[in-house]
Amino acid sequence: MNSSIKISPSILSADFSKLGEEILALEKAGADYVHIDVMDGHFVPNITIGPEVIKRLRPITKLPFDVHLMISPVNNFIKDFADAGADIITFHPEATENISETINLIKKLGKKVGVSLKPKSQINLIESCLNEIDLILIMSVEPGFGGQKFMPEVLDKMKKLRNIVDEKKLDVDIEIDGGINFDNCKEAKDYGANILVSGSTVFKEHNGDLKKNIQLLRSN
Repeated sequence: MNSSIKISPSILSADFSKLGEEILALEKAGADYVHIDVMDGHFVPNITIGPEVIKRLRPITKLPFDVHLMISPVNNFIKDFADAGADIITFHPEATENISETINLIKKLGKKVGVSLKPKSQINLIESCLNEIDLILIMSVEPGFGGQKFMPEVLDKMKKLRNIVDEKKLDVDIEIDGGINFDNCKEAKDYGANILVSGSTVFKEHNGDLKKNIQLLRSN
């Protein structure tokens, strides 16, 4: 089971003054993806990075870029992030007027599609499109800032989604993001997550020993 668990460290907790070095270190430490949070100060109350930064980071690593777009209207920017080097593009259903249209736009650009649910967003928002997507991102904090406390109330929703995905035999990853640490990562896996996003724990625990922290999240 542990070998199928993937770790997607969030660079929101990295040192932005040496982002390239941090990403290279993540690759050497055994990360499976690089999780990139894109915020616009409109859909969520924070601003992070845009496509130009991703474009500059792309040649540094072969790791897939797991790009979480917290921006609206999201369709206006998808091509920019695809062209910049995103491998997975995840959006929120509330950020588009037509979920299927957004999914098709991402697919036409040759990228994997993720759809994210905020803590209070319900399964019915995405249930009809599960066979069209590659990934479900469950937010276990309110999106906008790193370092927040994990919200266990999202676990039941994630378990229901895992059951639906398994019953329908869909090839869909379930990712969880928000306050993931050594104390709750096992519970997250038990409730159906196979990809863990973690920022503060990966970059800060054990004096920033990335390899050790990634291994512990994977195996705990």
